[in-house]
Amino acid sequence: MGREPEGLIAANEEPTAAAGVPRRVLVTGSAVVAALVVVIGVLAFRLGGVTATASAPSPSASPRPSVSPSPTVPELYKRVGPSVVVIQTEDGLGTGVIVGEDGTILTAHHVIAGAKKINLTFADGTKAQATVASDNPERDIAALKPGGLPEILQPAILGGGLEVGAPVVAIGNPLGLTFSVSSGVVSGLDRRSETDHGDLSGLIQFDASVNPGSSGGPLLDDQGLVVGIVVSIADPGRDDAFAGIAFAVPIGAALSGGDGAGDANGPQI
Repeated sequence: MGREPEGLIAANEEPTAAAGVPRRVLVTGSAVVAALVVVIGVLAFRLGGVTATASAPSPSASPRPSVSPSPTVPELYKRVGPSVVVIQTEDGLGTGVIVGEDGTILTAHHVIAGAKKINLTFADGTKAQATVASDNPERDIAALKPGGLPEILQPAILGGGLEVGAPVVAIGNPLGLTFSVSSGVVSGLDRRSETDHGDLSGLIQFDASVNPGSSGGPLLDDQGLVVGIVVSIADPGRDDAFAGIAFAVPIGAALSGGDGAGDANGPQI
């Protein structure tokens, strides 16, 4: 079964005089070595089993808390766009948003102020006329009651609780470009705006692009909740051009009134 260990005499060889060791002793030594080899092998096997058992467990991935991503702007547009309405009067064009199961529409007061006829166009193309259900010129807010409704009515969901830096989305009809969408952030809160029809206070300042025709449209948070009604822009050049500063009445104030402070100048749009 292989070579004998060096320095040992095989069991079938005669001992030499130089060795000076009886053969029976050499044979016994060989048996001892063989026994040690067996013992070592058994110990190695057992230690190997212990080592395998005591080895560190494989790391497993810790469950991470699931975070629902915010909807994208296209998703918000698809979600809230059907709630947006084009408002046309003899004096111009504006925007409204459906906020009630009965079809009640919120808009800016100056969009329909003095109008003899208020024409609506819903997102699905349905047309109807509206009457003023209530208005609050001091807040520049009006509620309209439509004379007809689209086959599928989809009121927007109202929200609140904005903070500076939060993302927002505006949907409206700027310069007659119906159902346009823009996005930005909340630039400031509790602002004041001097408009052509009076001073407004407690406003949301935001930088999503809006222009004449956007008035009355919804300002949305990143979940698609209506947090404000667009009413004016800052216009340092007095040319009705968007300068990166726009204002909206917080939805709570639009429904129940309110006040605020700050400084900003701009025409109503």
